[in-house]
Amino acid sequence: MGPTASGKTALAVSLVERFPLEIISVDSALVYRGMDIGTAKPDAATLARAPHHLLDIREPTEVYSAAAFCDDARRLMGDIVTRGKVPLLVGGTMLYFRALLNGLNDLPRADAALRQQLEIEAASRGWPAMHADLARIDPPTAARLAPNDSQRIGRALEIFQLTGTPMSALLDQAQTALPYRVLQLALIPSDRAVLHQRIATRFDAMLADGLIDEVKRLRRIPGLSAGLPAMRAVGYRQAWAYLNGEIDLKGLREQGLAATRQLAKRQLTWLRSWPDAVTLDCLAPDLETQACAAAGRHLAAG
Repeated sequence: MGPTASGKTALAVSLVERFPLEIISVDSALVYRGMDIGTAKPDAATLARAPHHLLDIREPTEVYSAAAFCDDARRLMGDIVTRGKVPLLVGGTMLYFRALLNGLNDLPRADAALRQQLEIEAASRGWPAMHADLARIDPPTAARLAPNDSQRIGRALEIFQLTGTPMSALLDQAQTALPYRVLQLALIPSDRAVLHQRIATRFDAMLADGLIDEVKRLRRIPGLSAGLPAMRAVGYRQAWAYLNGEIDLKGLREQGLAATRQLAKRQLTWLRSWPDAVTLDCLAPDLETQACAAAGRHLAAG
């Protein structure tokens, strides 16, 4: 587990080449076909070295939920164990990790009518005002969400209105569902400025590699809109606005970098309070050695 640009994929590939592991991606954007550049999806050479499960399993017009991820991940984990290997879950979508470890059975399914009411209210009042409402009823959830994170703010408010209980409380009440002994490795940088530089370097590379052209192609897909979860992903949301003429190229870069840094901050907030995690400095020169040692001890324990 780790924030964006922390080197999760490279470390995972190294582990796969040393131990009998198979990678399951834990990323809410990598599931979408055609979204390769802006998600930093592993390239063909990387996938040849270490195949990943749960890449390219949905169209960008579809919605992929934490519940769907849990179903897919549990099935894959069982298959991997049957083959005599060990699942290695890799990614930065913290809600997916938490759902898999603790279960989401107590969270209600989406209610289309209620969601529409919340969208109408947000259009009138603005998402920061909706975030303030959430802060009053569910401070822990509001604290980890940005004031304009419409998708997650809307979901948290929806859950509260459907159940009368804050989402954070429901998550805390959920029971551990995995029948496995789990080693949790959290990649946390010792110097956030270095992580921010990595983020900037990678975002500039995405622009140079054709992120805007990628979004142009995606916009031709019938039924795809800016409001769908796939296009709310960092980088895609800003590129969509650029193509609409709402911002210029400089604004695309600045807003994209700001949104990516905010994402990393939220991911780190989750990780710093994560129970039972072994923290590794993702900037340490011996990161691979430390991770291999931890994995080796875990596997040797049986």
